[in-house]
Amino acid sequence: MNGKVIFAALAAASTLCACQSSKVRISGRIVGNEARNIYLEQVTPLSERIIDSAQLDKEGNYRFEVREATATPSLYNVVYDGVRIPLLLAAGDRLTLSSVGSVARNYTVEGSAESELLRQFYQSYVAGVQRLDDIAQQVAQQPAGERHDELVKAYTEEYYRIRREQLRFIIEHKSSLAALFALYQRLPGDANLFNGDSDVVYYRTVAEALEKSYPDSPYLPVLLAEIGRMDARLNLASQITVTGYPDLELSDIYGKKVRLSSLEGKVVLVDFWSAELGNANARNAELKELYAKYARQKAPFEIYQVAIDTSKPLWITAVQEQQLPWISVSDLQGGASSALKLYNVQRLPSSYLISREGEIVARDLDGEALARKIDELLQ
Repeated sequence: MNGKVIFAALAAASTLCACQSSKVRISGRIVGNEARNIYLEQVTPLSERIIDSAQLDKEGNYRFEVREATATPSLYNVVYDGVRIPLLLAAGDRLTLSSVGSVARNYTVEGSAESELLRQFYQSYVAGVQRLDDIAQQVAQQPAGERHDELVKAYTEEYYRIRREQLRFIIEHKSSLAALFALYQRLPGDANLFNGDSDVVYYRTVAEALEKSYPDSPYLPVLLAEIGRMDARLNLASQITVTGYPDLELSDIYGKKVRLSSLEGKVVLVDFWSAELGNANARNAELKELYAKYARQKAPFEIYQVAIDTSKPLWITAVQEQQLPWISVSDLQGGASSALKLYNVQRLPSSYLISREGEIVARDLDGEALARKIDELLQ
């Protein structure tokens, strides 16, 4: 995996910090590889710049020195044989980085708590991405059939396993700059962490924790500014359509945006639920029977189900385990979701029924009453 990972714009002004600076020393031993040159790279907002280099001696030993380091940890990479190992270094650190064999998988660090925490995340993440790459290559070479389907399933399971671990690390270590690093890692093909602008809940969680643990970090004001931009975009995401109902544009479990108004011409049940509360399972089972009935009839009926949750892994797991066949979306803001305000939802589960003409015609219907109303609207 290419280790050239940047904190997006979060490294702004880190090298210009007015904090008192002192030296950082990095040393170690790397064996089991033929490459002899090793480099230290400083990550800046616009580029990665080599600031020191060395040659491994016969035993694989090396040494670096950073003469001007900030009091709060900043991001550096040790670059060896095309592999980047990320470190979070602060003034006064005396760090030992060593490896035997595969550098990314096997390196160890001592002397920096943030770098050790970062290692715990990074090695697991790299290993997961490499497994995804291996499975993807097998999928590309495998013709359609049962084995192909098994590989696709394996890829999906590994993808969401990595996602769950990434989220767990961010939440459990939210007070660390290692969590900030994890916040900006992206799996192959992904532009967002989880769900686009609604990822703001995770950004905000880390920012609030860093305000206590690293209040002077130059990364913090840039992160807060980005959260402000994400909030502004979210406020514009939901608009009232000309059809008379509040429109929604939320992401499905694959990160694809789905606009409610794209279902124009169908009878639509807008259903609000929560995987975290776990009180909608029986209702979902009833809705599946109803949905299957109209699917067999090829009737213009759809369910647009909005999950009021904060945990994407939990939501995705519920959707997959319950095999929900309709459109499942969420902004992962839980009780702060703008969708709740637009539809004045006071309890979960709750629902609205929209006619083919785009009018809200009923609320919170269940069972036979819901089926009768849908039949009436489809006539």
